[in-house]
Amino acid sequence: MRIYVLGATGHIGTHLVPRLIRAGHSVVAASRGTREPYHHDEAWDQAERVVLDRDATDADGTTAAQILAERPDAVVDLVCFTPSSAAQLVEGLRGHVGLHAHCGSIWSHGLSTSLPMAEDDPKHPFGEYGVAKHAIERLLLTETLAGGLPSTVVHPGHISGAGWPVINPVGNVDPRVWETIARGEELVVPGDASAAMHHVHADDVAQVFQRVLDVPEASVGQSFHAVSARALTVRGFAAAAYAWWGHEPRIRSVPWDEFERLAGAEHASTSWEHLHRSQVCSIAKGIDRLGYAPAWSSQAAAREAVAWLAEHDEGHDLPPLAAD
Repeated sequence: MRIYVLGATGHIGTHLVPRLIRAGHSVVAASRGTREPYHHDEAWDQAERVVLDRDATDADGTTAAQILAERPDAVVDLVCFTPSSAAQLVEGLRGHVGLHAHCGSIWSHGLSTSLPMAEDDPKHPFGEYGVAKHAIERLLLTETLAGGLPSTVVHPGHISGAGWPVINPVGNVDPRVWETIARGEELVVPGDASAAMHHVHADDVAQVFQRVLDVPEASVGQSFHAVSARALTVRGFAAAAYAWWGHEPRIRSVPWDEFERLAGAEHASTSWEHLHRSQVCSIAKGIDRLGYAPAWSSQAAAREAVAWLAEHDEGHDLPPLAAD
């Protein structure tokens, strides 16, 4: 197929474009600017690179027209964040492409009612991002059911990998958390440390998208979680991270108000967003219908990200991690 990837040089696209090219597809890799993907891969030399600023083209109503000018068979949309943007794309692509794969989020679930969460569980999203992703999912699946644009929705967890900050054991990206753990010092955590986070390596998210495209007969009109096989609790994640530097875990639980005072309002707010949801997602549907087989555990995906931060000193004062 000829596949158009929107947001191609981001976390997921960095891994997805080479996967699609190696599978024999022709790929049009669209990004807002000329920034390179997070990692070099020789397969990128075979991608057709185009510039598309989604905000600008949505504003002037030309997003779909610019995509269709490349004559794709399928479109992968990794950078759609509002129902209006999704609706505009649907209207423009309807009748012109055979499959549209959208990147959603496990935050479309909101608070869980049973664990692990299944894709078709009742959803109670909260917050602007989760509510918007849920609305987009409903729009796309309703469109497909009505015989319109064939769409599939992929819901990643906390995307991890080398090249960017990873959500840490207290649910934020405060560099002081990794520095504290690396020194073997006491880590203050909010609540009782039992809240869960479900990380996933960016390449495993790319795997789900690739399989969605490979088996449209099993994926169209469906949504799929893209997460690792198992989630981590705050306590378990912290213990694993201490071991990366050869330390025994030292964590101290405090009430949320004390945690906010110590971490600062911004970092505490990010932690609350992740830990209040405390999500654990099932991948049974992806395994059964797509043959999804995650290659990375939550811990391994996060470890790779932190090892990269230590090596590149991206705002972190981290010593190298101990050998596995």
